[in-house]
Amino acid sequence: MTTTRPTASSPTADSVGRPAGPGRPTGTDQTAGAGRWLAAGLAVCTVGWGANQFAPLLLLYRPRLGLSAAIVEATFGMYALGLMPGLLVAGRLSDRIGRRPVVVFAVALSMAGGAVLMLGSHGVGWLFAGRVIMGVASGCAFSAGSAWIKELSEGAAAGAGARRASAAMTLGFGLGPLAAGMLAQWAPAPTVLPYLPQLGLAAAALPLAARTPETVPPGTGPWTLRVHGLGAPWFLRVVLPVAPWVFGSAAIAMVYLPGLVTDRVPGIAVLFGALAALCTALSGVLVQPLARRLAHPDRPRLLLIGMSLVTAGLLLEALAAGVRQPALVLLTAPVLGAGYGFTLVFGLAEVQRRARPAELAGLTAVFQAATYLGFAAPFLLSVLHRYASASTLLLITAALAAVTLAGANRQARR
Repeated sequence: MTTTRPTASSPTADSVGRPAGPGRPTGTDQTAGAGRWLAAGLAVCTVGWGANQFAPLLLLYRPRLGLSAAIVEATFGMYALGLMPGLLVAGRLSDRIGRRPVVVFAVALSMAGGAVLMLGSHGVGWLFAGRVIMGVASGCAFSAGSAWIKELSEGAAAGAGARRASAAMTLGFGLGPLAAGMLAQWAPAPTVLPYLPQLGLAAAALPLAARTPETVPPGTGPWTLRVHGLGAPWFLRVVLPVAPWVFGSAAIAMVYLPGLVTDRVPGIAVLFGALAALCTALSGVLVQPLARRLAHPDRPRLLLIGMSLVTAGLLLEALAAGVRQPALVLLTAPVLGAGYGFTLVFGLAEVQRRARPAELAGLTAVFQAATYLGFAAPFLLSVLHRYASASTLLLITAALAAVTLAGANRQARR
């Protein structure tokens, strides 16, 4: 689908005062071509980069600030405190004022969060504050941005919007920790320089996003925080139970397991954490084209594959925690990453396939808010470590994943 700039002889809906329908580009700064979603994707990727670049730096801040494992992993989880309201409010707000201003604000806010995190070496309070700000930015970008990418992908193959949105997020999640980990390991000023690449990327993404076509005419959506369609059985009984396992599995592979074996990788702990995050996120990206091909509207294939991989990955991580071998931690991370990729595509695809236009942004926000509950998993496992070994806790977690798989699959087949 192509768009044209308004001219005196070629009026558009905007130029004559009639709003275009949701999902179609509006305004006078439209760009032509099937790749118009790329700028929105870059904005989402940039915010995802900022959200996850912190993961390998946990292993840096812990000895520098003299923090316990639970406190360090709590800083990682503080992200969810900002993300929840960001997701739930920004999605509905974008229905009212448009996707573009919300996503542009998110990119700018992620830059502010990075600047605050640069002060983290002066005290853990700066880390908490920076992570909350990053959470708000991510909530705005991922809810409005996912809907924007889907709408900008109009005319593409079925499911392309969900695949592009999840790929943009996951690419940022993978590249962010790799770049930050390498800079923290080998560059000077390891608590400052790792944040600079994301700031530069965000500065480039801002003007591109500001020129990307709007898909929701301002003032056409209802201003309410009520989420329509929330009580649908397919959402409550199938999509929501799976959601926390999306990032729960990824966070365990990226944060919890690397922290258990840091004494086995002296001198390169930060780089090791970055590699674990990269292996997890990269596998999540690589499986998404396959997930799209395997998706079937009448069969829960992605649900079965995704949750089976999560369960198997947790069992392998329990073994890795028992033998405490860094190589095994890296080898098992892609299994949980693949589970993360399949379950993310499953949830986004189900919402985008089943939700009505008025429900899309709201249900996408609720699903993503539920996925980020999983970021609390490393903190919870660290707190519970006083009562049981890491291997035992991971075996229990794997059993819970298996129960979720059985229950959601039964509901889906109904």
